[in-house]
Amino acid sequence: MTGWRARLLFFLALLLGWQALYSLHVWPPYLFPSSWSVATSLGLGFADGSFPLAILVSLRRILIGYAISLVVGVPLGLLIGRVRLLQETLGTVILGLQALPSICWLPLAILWFGLSEKAILFVVVMGAVLSICLSAVDGVRNTPPLFLRAARTMGAEGWPLYWRVILPAALPAIITGMKLGWSFAWRSLMAGELLYVSLGLGQLLTLGRELNDMGRVMAVMLVIVMLGLTVDRLLFAPAERRVRERWGLNLGS
Repeated sequence: MTGWRARLLFFLALLLGWQALYSLHVWPPYLFPSSWSVATSLGLGFADGSFPLAILVSLRRILIGYAISLVVGVPLGLLIGRVRLLQETLGTVILGLQALPSICWLPLAILWFGLSEKAILFVVVMGAVLSICLSAVDGVRNTPPLFLRAARTMGAEGWPLYWRVILPAALPAIITGMKLGWSFAWRSLMAGELLYVSLGLGQLLTLGRELNDMGRVMAVMLVIVMLGLTVDRLLFAPAERRVRERWGLNLGS
């Protein structure tokens, strides 16, 4: 059994397991709520408008930060991947900074920008741009040398070489970096919104924690998961499918 039936059965089993674990009373209800309690909190959040407003605010922040990360990260990665001096200098710095958790950028952002939208955007950008850049670097460096020699033999140099050979060859790695950057951007955004009280999904998580309302906390977590799955289905999955078809990787699937 494959497709939507398998997914439906899996999630039904997951829901039943959740409810069974709740019925065992291993944890008190305020720590581990029932699935019905989470569904109720989800419905109330959309009914009173708090969830749609928080979703719009958080999406605006992450879209702006992610767009900046793409504009900076992809060209920078393509450049670093082709210039050896940049690989050994700037590339090393970026690789080292990638090891920093996103939350480490928040104190610096607050000192530079204060408790403001700019501070949250800075954390989002720093959380996403590094992985996007490094993936683009790897894509360029893993371009088969045979492709480059063949392109130069046919007279491709400079910008045409980038556009017609290097970028298409690096595209699978770039798309992977974009997916990683999107997930890191969400983590960075939640870190910023959890510590800086403002409208957004992070504020709803903080409010649920302060009120010991675990049903609301899990409802917000489900909203974030659904947003991530929706973006993957609408954007990243079609892009990956087209790249795989272009490179003939779907023949056996």
